[in-house]
Amino acid sequence: MRDPLTPNPSAGPPLAAWTDRIERSALEEMLVETARPEVLSLALGLPTAELFPREAMGRAVAELIAHDPRALQYGPPRDDLRRFVVELMRERGVECRIEQVFLTAGAQQGMSLLARLLLEPGASVLLEEQCYTGFQQVLAPHAARIVPVGSDPSSGIDLAQLEARLGAADLPALLYTMSDGSNPTGASLPLAARPRLVELARKHQIPILEDDAYGLLSYDGTRIPALRAFDPDWVIYLGSFSKTLAPALRTGWVIVPERFTAALGSLKESSDINTATLGQRAIARFVAEGGFHPHLAKLRAAYRERRDALLDALSTHLPEGATWTTPRAGFFVWVALPGEIDTVALLRRALREEHVAFVPGGAFAVPGAQPARSALRLNFSFSPPAVLREAVSRLARAIAREGRA
Repeated sequence: MRDPLTPNPSAGPPLAAWTDRIERSALEEMLVETARPEVLSLALGLPTAELFPREAMGRAVAELIAHDPRALQYGPPRDDLRRFVVELMRERGVECRIEQVFLTAGAQQGMSLLARLLLEPGASVLLEEQCYTGFQQVLAPHAARIVPVGSDPSSGIDLAQLEARLGAADLPALLYTMSDGSNPTGASLPLAARPRLVELARKHQIPILEDDAYGLLSYDGTRIPALRAFDPDWVIYLGSFSKTLAPALRTGWVIVPERFTAALGSLKESSDINTATLGQRAIARFVAEGGFHPHLAKLRAAYRERRDALLDALSTHLPEGATWTTPRAGFFVWVALPGEIDTVALLRRALREEHVAFVPGGAFAVPGAQPARSALRLNFSFSPPAVLREAVSRLARAIAREGRA
């Protein structure tokens, strides 16, 4: 007789059918590997903890808890924070009203809520061939049919191919894209291409989900408007304080037509009852005291220095024939290696022999797209310049051995 206290993995209720489509992402695997203290990470897209505004946020939280008994209570979205988002959006060229700002627990929750709001089961969705894995995971419960669209690692989505896809009889339900500092490639869509992309969406009545996690982290001194600046009806904007303040605050926002907000409120209530009010209050106090823009300037300078250190190391150490992007925004550089080097095999060698990590390009391929097997994504935000240079030196040694093998 089986011990009733011993678990039986095959017993109990079955999972919903859609869970068969869940796969552990390469980024989750990287969390395990990079936790080893000897590993230098060029893998995870984390902001550096050294630049979190810890003292200012610590004071804000301490004062809130000491003087406001509602700080740890359920509460409605913060209007003062929504008003700040309206101001912040002007820096992205976007005019909006407070009624169009819906606060979320980070941009990831915004993606999930919007997918639930816009997608019927089995709907088709346009994705670039190399796409942020978090949004691919969002689509799994909806049994979405992925329609891949080509993209250039330097300039983003291929508009000619997109137009051909939109000319098909079965129109997709939405297009997801990152117009600045794309994850994984680091691409930013050129200014001239933005109104054309929005015009295609408007013409075919396809909503664009614009994930702008990195739009405020630009490094070349130019301001290129977000896609939503060109159309407030067909572009839905996702933003977040995770990359500019701290991920643990779990505060983001979406800019949507006002008619969406009631339905989004109901969906959000069913997900988590309430956005993290303490994080919202702390951010609202921080920005009210004028801390955000000086902090943002500090981030831009530090991340520009790290980007340049990584690019310099690539020029110094990578073999002839390797190419890479020079991102104007965001956290990532996309590298294409010469020959037939398989970057999955390279990662195993790099971890085993050189204790350095990256994410193979194939980890980002959407269903139906050709995986970028000789490409890799490198992150520069997490490590200081000296570590980045050492990590690339180690990576180059692993590439040389893998090439000979």
